[in-house]
Amino acid sequence: MQLGLIGLGKMGFNMRERLREGGHEVVGYDPRPEVTDVPDLAALAEALESPRVVWVMVPSGEVTHATIVSLAEVLTEGDLVIDGGNSRYTDDAPHAKLLAERGVGFIDAGVSGGIWGLTEGYGLMVGGSDEDVARVMPIFDALRPPGDVADGFVHAGPVGAGHFTKMVHNGVEYALMTAYAEGYELLAAEDLVKDPQAVYQAWTNGTVVRSWLQQLLAKALKDDPGLNDISGYTEDSGEGRWTVEEAIRLRVPVPGIAASLFARFLSRQDDSPTMKAVAALRNQFGGHAVKRISTSG
Repeated sequence: MQLGLIGLGKMGFNMRERLREGGHEVVGYDPRPEVTDVPDLAALAEALESPRVVWVMVPSGEVTHATIVSLAEVLTEGDLVIDGGNSRYTDDAPHAKLLAERGVGFIDAGVSGGIWGLTEGYGLMVGGSDEDVARVMPIFDALRPPGDVADGFVHAGPVGAGHFTKMVHNGVEYALMTAYAEGYELLAAEDLVKDPQAVYQAWTNGTVVRSWLQQLLAKALKDDPGLNDISGYTEDSGEGRWTVEEAIRLRVPVPGIAASLFARFLSRQDDSPTMKAVAALRNQFGGHAVKRISTSG
């Protein structure tokens, strides 16, 4: 197939390469001249044969919205847009409606795989009509991992279902990463355990807690024993927050995911105001000692 791909960052660049290796023709656009194939979106549309398929792989939010608005101006009836970024699922219906006014179809695609997707394949979770999804299955087949389609690809439902599924996927990812990290800290705190990395390495095969994330932690500990070269400061890209917000809306308890999100917030505090207040309260009601901050300079 022929595909236009907008956004050639860490994932988009590798996706272009994997698709080309799979025999597809990919015309990529990115604002950076060193990686783009065409100078602008109008040139991208001109380079593609009608009916066109264009995959959007840019940061979620305003950048994605602006890109889809711009595409609506250069695409024509019968074309199809795939939003493969981490957009919030509530953005999908308005984008589908906007494009439908021009006769352009829309699919939302959650994509997992990170920088390893080029060689390992991407997990894909898509939302859209049966007709639209069937039309671009050759593209999805080239991107997904080898093997059974069901083991790496799901047509989760109508428009919005793909990004909702990817949101929950990332919420689960938050909780898994935190659990593995807490286990590492506990192992490292016990003198009886001589090599926490060796423990995580042993867990990569035959155990019920083995997973790709667990293998990556074993690799990280091998590359940097003690993780001395990095800070614990951890950002969140939005999906964990959205997962918790949707859980509240649907009245579904997700304490593990919520705790992992709050752990990221805590990682950004040099000195926790909450724990300062706890220390002050212990001093007030029980006369317990507090550690004073030195003001000498």
